[in-house]
Amino acid sequence: MYNYTDFDETFVRARTAQFAAQVDRRISGALTEDEFRPLRLMNGVYLQLHAYMLRVAIPYGTINPHQMRQLAHIADTYDKGYGHFTTRQNIQFNWPKLTDIPKILSDLADVGMHAIQTSGNTIRNVTADHFAGAAADEIEDPRPVAELLRQWSTDHPEFQFLPRKFKIAITGSSTDRAVTRAHDIGLRMVRNDAGEPGFEVIVGGGLGRTPIVGTIVRDFLPKADLLPYVEAVLSVYNMLGRRDNKYKARIKITLHETGKEELSRLIEERFDELRLQFGGNDQALLAEITAAFSTPTLRQADTGAYHAFYKADPVFRSWADTNLSAHKNADYRIVTISLKKHGETPGDATSEQMRLIADLAERYGHSEIRISHEQNVILPHVHLSDLPTLHAALRGSGLETANVGLISDIIACPGMDYCALATARSIPVAQEIANRFDELKLEHDIGPLKIKISGCINACGHHHVGHIGILGLDRAGVENYQITLGGDGTETAVIGERAGPGFAYDEIVPAIERIVAAYLEHRVDASETFLQAYRRLGLAPFKAALYPDEGKRNAA
Repeated sequence: MYNYTDFDETFVRARTAQFAAQVDRRISGALTEDEFRPLRLMNGVYLQLHAYMLRVAIPYGTINPHQMRQLAHIADTYDKGYGHFTTRQNIQFNWPKLTDIPKILSDLADVGMHAIQTSGNTIRNVTADHFAGAAADEIEDPRPVAELLRQWSTDHPEFQFLPRKFKIAITGSSTDRAVTRAHDIGLRMVRNDAGEPGFEVIVGGGLGRTPIVGTIVRDFLPKADLLPYVEAVLSVYNMLGRRDNKYKARIKITLHETGKEELSRLIEERFDELRLQFGGNDQALLAEITAAFSTPTLRQADTGAYHAFYKADPVFRSWADTNLSAHKNADYRIVTISLKKHGETPGDATSEQMRLIADLAERYGHSEIRISHEQNVILPHVHLSDLPTLHAALRGSGLETANVGLISDIIACPGMDYCALATARSIPVAQEIANRFDELKLEHDIGPLKIKISGCINACGHHHVGHIGILGLDRAGVENYQITLGGDGTETAVIGERAGPGFAYDEIVPAIERIVAAYLEHRVDASETFLQAYRRLGLAPFKAALYPDEGKRNAA
């Protein structure tokens, strides 16, 4: 993975010292909170319901064991012994004291980490496929390009005060595990007719109060043209994007108001100007970066013991069936460590768990760790022969849950437990759903089903692209939960369809039960997933199950 250069080190240390001085001025009263707000946001510091929150960048979800241990140290020293992994592949610390944050930033700099541009109207942390560099279906590892984008965008003078925040996601596979179509710019690696790798460029995706699936503006963009093209998109957006209404300031609205044809023309025009200015310097830098992302030397060993253990141990077999994915080397697997133990907060990891993950990555995973946008942790390179021992080490730590991709593997924003913007609780709803289906012992029979929960219209829980999406709102001071069905965040992305009126807090879990019961009743067989069944059947049978009284009234 990429390691800081002397330039990176100097830059981050200077930003940390600058922010420390700003904190001192805020505490002394020389800066008001209104004056301090844009300064702290530039360094990933939010003011939440109960305390300040620090959002730390984990660019394209890649982290090493040394860095993970430092996050554990920060959790113990400055917080309450845990951190929260987010849908942007970042980690948040929810309880730091403002006076401690400069020390945290200094500790982060010690291991090549920072919190720059994790907030504000700028280019946010670039996210990527969490299986990058290991996936069997990958064309190329997209992380070198993601790192190039990170270096280009960090403190870019033209893009520090955009009309609104700007998010970029990238995948190197035809299978979209990075939700590229729900980003301001989505980049999906494809091959042209000559077999050359390049990118399908998607612009104007986004969730929030106006959920939109992004528009393809380039079917194929050569890799060498990527950076000037992305800069062209940003440049046009910076010029056209609205600044009079923050709810209409994202590029998705710019695209809608300008039209695809005209926006594409402006992007291409600007691209023609910029391509000449780059002069290939970005490709020389990309070549240097790419060298840092070589696949580790994968070992050869006998795999017979793994297959025997798989047959003999049903607990291990259950975990292997859900938490392991195909690796480009047939003797290896990609391991997803679930941070969704039933009844726990989705995405939270204690300092002890972080240290255990770091140890396991060193011992069995070639010292590589990834954070997924689904709020889980990935060990991308684990040999089959090491999997039984790794699983045994996870047991008893709260990290052994065999539920990846199942109904309890829920994405949830912090909601009203932490967030100042939230209008309803998300975490307790996720916990109750997970516990209920664990009690029913149904989730393995249900099969793949993605539930995503947001505690407000900003949609940080990605509810719009959940197979079942839950949006918590405030209705006259009472929590009300709307349900959407049929959403999808993959290469076949679609925004979920609202089922009907919302449900009170104590009604939402029974409502989810009715949806699942309808699916189990109507599916063709156990091989038909919830999403496949929904696409075949449409909303009607699920709506009838959700609102049985409405059916009775219509019958009367």
